[in-house]
Amino acid sequence: MKALVLALALVVAAPLVQAQAQDDYIRNAKEYVDKADWTKLQVITVHMTEHDYSPRDLVFKSGQAYKVELKNDGEKDHYFTAPEFFKSVAWRKVMVNKQAEIKAPYFSAIEVLKKGGQADLYFVAVKTGKYDVYCTIDDHREKGMETSLLVE
Repeated sequence: MKALVLALALVVAAPLVQAQAQDDYIRNAKEYVDKADWTKLQVITVHMTEHDYSPRDLVFKSGQAYKVELKNDGEKDHYFTAPEFFKSVAWRKVMVNKQAEIKAPYFSAIEVLKKGGQADLYFVAVKTGKYDVYCTIDDHREKGMETSLLVE
């Protein structure tokens, strides 16, 4: 009987936990984006190669507006996967080679295709903390394509 009660509790709780996990992004992002001084935008370029990000140690200041240029200098496609970090910032947009603009409450990963590919991330850093970033293609992460990001 205890097992049945526990199983029922898990069935009822699972959707609530999942919904809560999806709700932990910055809901009032527009307020941060509108309040930010985009004339003092800090630009950081991240080069992606086999199997590395450069620079490796990225530090952001809470409240600061950023443009992070993800440039693929490698021969293979690479991901910039940082789901917790992406939910911790207020998004303005992502631009792809000045040919497309994407707006969303948050992202889980950005893929930059082969040599010459670029995606520009525009956001305001909000939640302080240390966040993992890694490439999810094949064995890239195991070969060292991972680092962390810090928001102070």
